[in-house]
Amino acid sequence: MNSQTSANDADTTSSDSFLSDKSAKVFVAGHRGLVGSAIVRKLQALGYTDLVLRTHAELDLTRQSEVDSFFAAERPRFVILAAAKVGGIHANNTYPADFIAVNLQIQTNVIDASHRHGVRKLLFLGSSCIYPKFAPQPIPENALLTGPLEPTNEWYAVAKIAGIKMCQAYRIQHCWDAVSGMPTNLYGPNDNFHPENSHVLPALMRRFHEAKVRGSKEVVVWGTGSPLREFLHVDDLADGVVFLMENYSGLEHVNVGSGKEVTIKELAELVKEVVGFEGELVWDSSKPDGTPRKLMDSSKLLGLGWSPKISLKDGLVDTYKWYLEYVKQ
Repeated sequence: MNSQTSANDADTTSSDSFLSDKSAKVFVAGHRGLVGSAIVRKLQALGYTDLVLRTHAELDLTRQSEVDSFFAAERPRFVILAAAKVGGIHANNTYPADFIAVNLQIQTNVIDASHRHGVRKLLFLGSSCIYPKFAPQPIPENALLTGPLEPTNEWYAVAKIAGIKMCQAYRIQHCWDAVSGMPTNLYGPNDNFHPENSHVLPALMRRFHEAKVRGSKEVVVWGTGSPLREFLHVDDLADGVVFLMENYSGLEHVNVGSGKEVTIKELAELVKEVVGFEGELVWDSSKPDGTPRKLMDSSKLLGLGWSPKISLKDGLVDTYKWYLEYVKQ
């Protein structure tokens, strides 16, 4: 158990262990997304037999009355909150009201209903964008609220910070076991490969694949390739989520990252190799590079005994297989 567990932490005896009862009812909110679908795969592989899953059409998490009725009827024992409205810079700039309001509504409704209807433990998932724009590198948990946020996604970040604080407040006031995990950049099956608004890794994979199919001689990538980034396969995150549900009941949120950095140039070369594009990779250094380094300090979680298992190369191979099966058409 975490050494920082305080008097405000809920009592988690061995009989309450997440892994000790695979028949326990577990609600995974957001089960169709990149993160939620990986968590469902992991729990099914572990033998959980009573996963509660609802599509947005079946349950609108922004509607308090619907959420309350759902919890009253289902009474799950554990909740993993992976549902969120997410999007890139353009979407955040265009729909700021949606990004702050929808995420606050989802979090508030699910966290409060979970507490009122007897959920034993809740895990809230956030994002590395909660940290200040100029946070120290690697970014430790205690960098939260020490400086201004990146303006392009502050609406989403403020909502996620509120979710962390809500879990902490319910722990302090109600001695209820609510914890928060903050993942680094994720990739894997069910990622967004949209040509306009995907993140760097799926965007590169799509561009190399399409260039291979067309027989192009080169692929041009913006910048110099020098920025450092961290990536975690979403199945490793799912493994970390189970670890936190079983082993962590502290007040502070926990970073979940690979702890390994790769330059964008190294990433592009690796994706090129996995996809099998044999043309040339050209860097357009007249275009911006973005933040030079973004790495989360996951030493707290590693110190508790968890570590990621999927190498970047193996993870890319797995993701490209999924892409070929589900996206390329």
